[in-house]
Amino acid sequence: MRDKAREPEDLTRLFVERSNAGDAEGVAELYEPDAVMAYPPGETTVGRPAIRALWEEVLSHNPRFEPEPPLPTLISGDIALTATPPKDGTRARAQVARRQPDGTWLRLLDQPEFRPPE
Repeated sequence: MRDKAREPEDLTRLFVERSNAGDAEGVAELYEPDAVMAYPPGETTVGRPAIRALWEEVLSHNPRFEPEPPLPTLISGDIALTATPPKDGTRARAQVARRQPDGTWLRLLDQPEFRPPE
């Protein structure tokens, strides 16, 4: 049984832990069943099965992810906006998470890389 995100900020930590362990299924479990991820750049990946397949491919190359300190989380009811200032040169990472009936949090929308037009 994998840990669940008790707070919206837990999602980033769990993502890093599971990614570095090569656990694509565990990464996908951090998303709602119909979640939308803006990745790969310029495309969207929709739904947990597609997100899992994407991460299986990405993690097959054994990338290493470093924790990034979160920016303050904005919460309105059962919706939260989380963001981190990335160390890798991209300009923003942002996620919208939703509180689940059991009180845990899952990602609904994920923008892991964003570079505004220059």
